Amino acid sequence: MTTVHASAHATPATATSADLSVWPASTTEPRHGDLAVGGVPLAEIADRFGTPVYVLDEAEVRDRCRTYRDAFPDAEILYAAKAFLCQALVHWVDEEGLGLDVCSAGELELAVTAGFPPERIVLHGNAKSPRDLETALRLGVGRIVIDSPSEIARLAAAVGPDGHQKVMVRVVPGISAGGHEKIRTGTDDQKFGLSISDGYAQHAIARILDQPQLELTGLQCHLGSQITSVKPYLSAVRRMVGLMARLHEQHGLVLPELDLGGGHGIAYRPGEEALDLTTLARKVRMELVEACGAAGLTVPRLFIEPGRAVVGPAGVAVYRVLSVKHTGEHTYVAIDGGMSDNPRPSLYGVRYTPRLVGRHSTAEPTRVTVVGRHCEAGDILATAVELPGDIRLGDLLAVPVAGAYHLSMASAYNMVGRPPVAAVRDGRARLLVRRESFEDIRRRDVGL
Repeated sequence: MTTVHASAHATPATATSADLSVWPASTTEPRHGDLAVGGVPLAEIADRFGTPVYVLDEAEVRDRCRTYRDAFPDAEILYAAKAFLCQALVHWVDEEGLGLDVCSAGELELAVTAGFPPERIVLHGNAKSPRDLETALRLGVGRIVIDSPSEIARLAAAVGPDGHQKVMVRVVPGISAGGHEKIRTGTDDQKFGLSISDGYAQHAIARILDQPQLELTGLQCHLGSQITSVKPYLSAVRRMVGLMARLHEQHGLVLPELDLGGGHGIAYRPGEEALDLTTLARKVRMELVEACGAAGLTVPRLFIEPGRAVVGPAGVAVYRVLSVKHTGEHTYVAIDGGMSDNPRPSLYGVRYTPRLVGRHSTAEPTRVTVVGRHCEAGDILATAVELPGDIRLGDLLAVPVAGAYHLSMASAYNMVGRPPVAAVRDGRARLLVRRESFEDIRRRDVGL
């Protein structure tokens, strides 16, 4: 079975494949107690760039882009920038032939100023600001996904009577999928999209058809995040094609595009399930062809929006231990990062599997809770994980699957600056995003 990661781990006999199953494919153990990613030891990266530091494996990102291109050769693959975006990543995605899905003027401007073709960008957002829409029109994005009725008139007015803009409509298909309830977005009664069941989607589409400067090219839906089953996507295809058939009957409308969003699940810890991309591509294509055939419709071009599944497993976070505290039956290992650079454990209760790197320990493993440095009881990275019993101040802990929704969701809580990002490839490391300094934070405070 092929998952979203098609590469085999190149690990020597000193490390078992099970140990490194959720690490980047280039991960090796050059010596006992250390790991290297992209040919660069993680301890060396920590010494060079300080900690916390995020390490991004360029080859892994590119390989995952190619895996999507191979699985969906006839589809438009849009990398979801909200997972993580920087100028270098913009170039990698562009060179690998993917488009971009952005959610703000900031993401859009970063991409375009880095050289990404705006016509291959789709703008999302449940509450787009005037600046978002103005920037999208000024830069010439390929499509704007309408998420609420009020956007129709605002966008039409901004385009002007002589202008033209391709749009899609985000439809809520009424399908529950994904992990935590906070990341399910395909069901009714939530902030995203327009529902099929209450008729809002159909009403919005009729209004768009009355705006000659807006060209409706297709429908879009997004079911949620961390989806590991193919079935919800097949249900979405059937419901979306059903709506397209009704639109054809009512308006004679033939839509050439169908966007199924992303949400493709990945494994964060060994043994966890990931979405089988090969099966997804094959079954979605079959379902789409059959559904369109039964409805007498031309098969639309498919759009897919992976983010986490492209960049998540390519990232590793490296922290330094600040304290080890034994209290009652618990051992707390505190690191020099936490919820400011990775809020996901606090938001969704997710947990990771940290690993000691930089030294070899022969101590028996002990169960510990790895906590962050912030003044919040919920600042916990991992619970009941095994680390060497001699874990101590100054040790390095590396956390795999740290490429998505970490730095992109980071804050300056407690005025702790956001960590840097270093890319690794072929034995070399280079800085992509520098560490946020106190001076960066202070400059924004103009009160004196």
